[in-house]
Amino acid sequence: MNHFYTQLRTIGGLSALWTLALLTGCSGGSGEGSSLGGGDQAQDPVVVDYPVAYVRRTLNRNEDDLLMGDSIYAPSSFNPGAELVLRDRATASADERVLTENLFVSDEEAGVIFEGGYDVKDLTVSADGSTMAFAMRAPDIEGLDDDEQPSWNIWLYDFASAELKRAIQSDLIAEEGDDIAPAFLPDGRIVFTSTRQRRSRALLLDDNKPQFSALAENLDEPAFVLHVMEADGSDIRQISYNQSHDLSPTVLFNGRILFNRWDNMGGVDRLSLYTVKPDGTDLQFQYGYHSQATGLSANPQSDPVVATFSKPQQMPDGRILVTLRSPEGITFGGDMVVIDADNFTEAYSEPEQAGVLQGQESLSVLQVITDGGLSPHGLFANAWAFHDGTSRLLVSWSECRVIDPETELPQPCTEEWLATPDIVPADPLYGLWIYDYVEGTQRPIIQPVEGQMISEAVTADTRPVAEFVPEPIPGIDIDRDLVDEGMAILDIRSVYDFDGEPALDIAAVADPLQTSAGERPARFLRVVKAVGIPDRDTLDFDRSAFGRNRSQLMREIIGYTPIQPDGSVRVKVPADVPLAISVVDANGRRIVGRHNNWLQFRAGEIRQCQGCHSRDSEVPHGRDDKQPEAAWAGAPTSEAPFANTEPALNAQMGETMAQLMARVAGHPVLEGDLKFSDLWTDSALRAKDPSSELLMSELLTPAPISVACQSAWSADCRTVIHYPTHIQPIWDLPREITDDMGTVLEDRTCTGCHSNRDAAGMAQVPPGQLDLRSDQSGVNTNYSTSYVELIFDNPIQELRDGAVQNVLVQDTDDNGNLLFETDEDGELILDADGNPIPVMVTVDIQRIMDTNGANASRFFEVFEADGFHAGELSAAELRLISEWLDIGAQYYNNPFEAPVN
Repeated sequence: MNHFYTQLRTIGGLSALWTLALLTGCSGGSGEGSSLGGGDQAQDPVVVDYPVAYVRRTLNRNEDDLLMGDSIYAPSSFNPGAELVLRDRATASADERVLTENLFVSDEEAGVIFEGGYDVKDLTVSADGSTMAFAMRAPDIEGLDDDEQPSWNIWLYDFASAELKRAIQSDLIAEEGDDIAPAFLPDGRIVFTSTRQRRSRALLLDDNKPQFSALAENLDEPAFVLHVMEADGSDIRQISYNQSHDLSPTVLFNGRILFNRWDNMGGVDRLSLYTVKPDGTDLQFQYGYHSQATGLSANPQSDPVVATFSKPQQMPDGRILVTLRSPEGITFGGDMVVIDADNFTEAYSEPEQAGVLQGQESLSVLQVITDGGLSPHGLFANAWAFHDGTSRLLVSWSECRVIDPETELPQPCTEEWLATPDIVPADPLYGLWIYDYVEGTQRPIIQPVEGQMISEAVTADTRPVAEFVPEPIPGIDIDRDLVDEGMAILDIRSVYDFDGEPALDIAAVADPLQTSAGERPARFLRVVKAVGIPDRDTLDFDRSAFGRNRSQLMREIIGYTPIQPDGSVRVKVPADVPLAISVVDANGRRIVGRHNNWLQFRAGEIRQCQGCHSRDSEVPHGRDDKQPEAAWAGAPTSEAPFANTEPALNAQMGETMAQLMARVAGHPVLEGDLKFSDLWTDSALRAKDPSSELLMSELLTPAPISVACQSAWSADCRTVIHYPTHIQPIWDLPREITDDMGTVLEDRTCTGCHSNRDAAGMAQVPPGQLDLRSDQSGVNTNYSTSYVELIFDNPIQELRDGAVQNVLVQDTDDNGNLLFETDEDGELILDADGNPIPVMVTVDIQRIMDTNGANASRFFEVFEADGFHAGELSAAELRLISEWLDIGAQYYNNPFEAPVN
């Protein structure tokens, strides 16, 4: 269908350079005197000027006539009524041309009838000023379902030839996903963010799943992740592997890509800045993970408000310019802020957003309020830096306006209006301005029009480029054999390193004479993979499959590797999939909090990290130039073994134990089971620690891995745990104690005891208030009784009149006073005897299992050596239950095996 709107229009030619004559007047968009502030309006010096392009759009309203805002969390949102406009220079008197006019023309004979307008956004210009790129979506087409409507595409405009074209010429390829936010790489390629998830979709076939674009972790729309392509739309490659959105890429002067990553694993909900090389290697945090609340409130006594770093770009002085705005709302704008990411990783000098604001500063002359309320100095929707040696910005700005309750007309904000109770904000009125943040001047280029806004603008000037053009696969830390295998290397110096501080004496725990294997807390590293969630058009499965806490969605276990005595790890991991890691003990239970950031590895890449990171710590982690020195220096000398270890294992200075072992024995691969063998203890000094194994093959119930993977684990193997298939059978497994003749002496089957019926079939309160039957729960019919009893808080029960009933007690208020039923007037309701009727409530018993993990659950206490159920479950069964809890206690971990609606 796209061939109808790919017919290109040639638009009049442009002169390359123009002289800018700035206006000397400055007035507000409402037609009255502007309250801009901004200082002196003296004539600017004459400077060289370039063409300016901008997006003009209508303000859309919903069915209730309320203004429809924009959400950063919904990058595919379609807001028809935009157009791309060009002026030969950034002056109010320059003529304008609509570049996208008449681009989408209905063809009734072909049955393609466009409805409404199109949308344009995400303007950018190449470093040499010759080409503009942007995202555009065609109008809806009459008669098509939502999933058949046109997608967002990347378009290009050549300023010299006035040629406008879609970057991807093939209609079929262009419609594979939504493509937005382009930026030009130094070698001429384009980086953009897209839902096409090209590499991730291909890898789904290896997991025996159909190809689809996985939803972001909020399950609202497919995740946008970074891709690169040639300028002609060919050779499209995915380079980022987040489970939520990677947005607004821009290219820094050094050639790295800066972008806004939404970390939303487990509902952490942080939008901060990351960088990555153009081939997807060396992903690093850049700025602001702990600086999510740096906006200003209208209440000066209020704490800083949540605000997002939107549309980053590098300023001529190297700082990062962003629009600091609420991630949701109808104001469309916020403050202009510059970030000093070269020197800081967070906004404030002290943790928890305390101390001095040092990492960023506002460029606005006066304060801008970003909490969604009225901002007396107005709001900035977008800013674009001139690279002409001045401190000028091209900004989309709206003054503050309110509705006069008498005339119902908009008026500029004044102190009197702002002090008026229940004053109603007027629609924003964004025009285009030149803002000089040093001189304190603000001059109009395009006066705003009611019902419209200039949402963004760019100039076709030149700007610095990277000093080098990165190769598609740089030769640094790339192993060609790993590339061929589709694998990478994860190298951790020590899991006992927490933000540069040792959690224990690493040298002592690495010494076999001082610490045995059984005394080391960290024994294995678990590697977990995210499971892509399809939209309902692909698979309409029952969302209860996520279980009690859907924040972890679904997970697969890729495998385990032993942690060496010094806490080091060096192991092969799959490339091009989002991974998370957990440090576990000898029982396979996670001993520290969940890793709440997705790791990504490109094929052949060797990624090194120093150690672990406390969840709330603001010490830079994962950024090479800012993180503290490693807590573990490794081998103190060369050509000598670590203290009291095998004499043949000679280390090089600074090597970790894992690095030494990989050098002499090759890189280990992940295993499906937890297997330990003492490779380090010098047997001449003491006996080696005994070997141990926790094997899935020892389960007497269905294993969550294939038979082939039980005998020979490979990179394609996965542990996929479903509660009904793999956990419930543990409770149902017959556990009979018999004599030598086979006579059953005692039945220890879990459900034989933990049931609502005793051996004679009579009603009973299940022992320990725990019912482990597989029957559908009467409380939550999406789950079995056992799942609800284990994972949810449940009311205490008692046997009364031959039936199991909930225990009821009289409710109390916050002060401990007994509560009685009252009518709508607050008067007591009396029973037939004239007595007040007590308010009765149930008393819950705390759940025995916790979705936060095995070590957060009370369940395992009863199976310890002195527990009531000691020895009742096997080590393999306890290991499986531990794994399942650690990854989130989901009901299913493969949407294609969950019940469908």
